[in-house]
Amino acid sequence: MLWQCNNPSYGRPFRVNNPLARRVCSCFANRMDTVTSDPRPARPRPPRMRTARTVFALIMREMTTTYGQSPGGYIWAVLQPLGGIILLSLAFSLFARAPSLGTSFVLFYATGYMPFEIYTQLSNRIGMALQYSKPLLAYPGVTWLDAVLARFILNTLVGMTVFAILIVGIMIVVNTRTHIDILPILTGVALVALIGLGVGMMNCLLIGYFPVWERIWSIVNRPLFLASGIFFLYDDVPPIGQDIVWWNPLIHAIGHVRTGFYPSYQPTYISLPYAFAVALVLVLLALIFLRNGYKAVLER
Repeated sequence: MLWQCNNPSYGRPFRVNNPLARRVCSCFANRMDTVTSDPRPARPRPPRMRTARTVFALIMREMTTTYGQSPGGYIWAVLQPLGGIILLSLAFSLFARAPSLGTSFVLFYATGYMPFEIYTQLSNRIGMALQYSKPLLAYPGVTWLDAVLARFILNTLVGMTVFAILIVGIMIVVNTRTHIDILPILTGVALVALIGLGVGMMNCLLIGYFPVWERIWSIVNRPLFLASGIFFLYDDVPPIGQDIVWWNPLIHAIGHVRTGFYPSYQPTYISLPYAFAVALVLVLLALIFLRNGYKAVLER
């Protein structure tokens, strides 16, 4: 006697003659019916571009709280560095007849001051990213990396925009007699931003574990303003000083930015691989430590 199997899991029906095969087929068919008719709901898929949308929302929140609620808003982001550059230019023009490069004190100090300002803003803002976004990190859709990326993207864009506005304004008002090469400028600014990201993320970790580190770092960071080549060139420093300031990656980045404004300036001390290596090591170490310890930082 033939037995016909009509289970749709097998495709078209077929017939089985052997009794043992008939029993095995029937048992397997029951198992397939159980699997295919599993009443459990499918696992919901995460929404697309969730990280991008979260970062964008955090950027909008940052823009509103940082620039939208203060009188003047973004105008102060331009006036503050402009005032510092003008004061530096006036002060040093009393003691020197010409800057170390070119003929304009304002352009020379702007090409050093603004990259350092981008680094300072990034390291300070990112260093407080977890504390600033702590209430939002309680939501499952917001991660610590979203908070860091939001501050990094916003402050980098603001710093580059202010830099561009100041340079264009200086070249319109002052006869600088310079020809701009955009590639080394963008490379140097990207290096400065990466250094600021690495330092800021490390400070984010250290401030979380040791709150006093915020004041210690403000003291340690001050000599960098003098040792990063803002007021002078690396070649103007005595050999003993050169051996010390060379290890500062910011002096490599600022020197590379200036090569984009002064074509005749071709320094031999700049080592982009060294500066990028320092920045990447800081970022990778901070990623490793924050991934494992950000919860402990938030609980303190």
